[in-house]
Amino acid sequence: MNRRLFVQAGAAAACATFLIAAHAQSMGASGTKRQGIVIQVSDNDPAKWNLALNNAKNLQDDVGAANVDIEIVAYGPGIGMLKLESPTGARIADAAKAGVKVTACENTMRGQKLTKDDMLAGISYVPAGVTEIMKKQHEGWAYLRP
Repeated sequence: MNRRLFVQAGAAAACATFLIAAHAQSMGASGTKRQGIVIQVSDNDPAKWNLALNNAKNLQDDVGAANVDIEIVAYGPGIGMLKLESPTGARIADAAKAGVKVTACENTMRGQKLTKDDMLAGISYVPAGVTEIMKKQHEGWAYLRP
């Protein structure tokens, strides 16, 4: 009987340790739960991209970069600002260095006959931009379209 209680107590302790570790991993450096925001950019407009990039930087400055995951998803005409000759290329590179994930829609790329060689370095790719946004929202991420 004592052996059974000992095994149950050990299992409970292991489970508690796992739960505490999982909770700690979801917390940012300041001990608060990391938040996520997905930003949609579907306009081929440098002003819209600059607004999205400003929003990302301001959010990191306000809550701390360690406390927020930010992903900018570009599809449709918005993919134009992720091309090599993009007027916002330097700012996008700076955002990526600061931890902002910038993602291109491969459906749009195929439609516009673009390859990864046509695109800025340091960006990510997803099969479908709208699906990526939907998945992030389902995971509890906030949504922003500047």
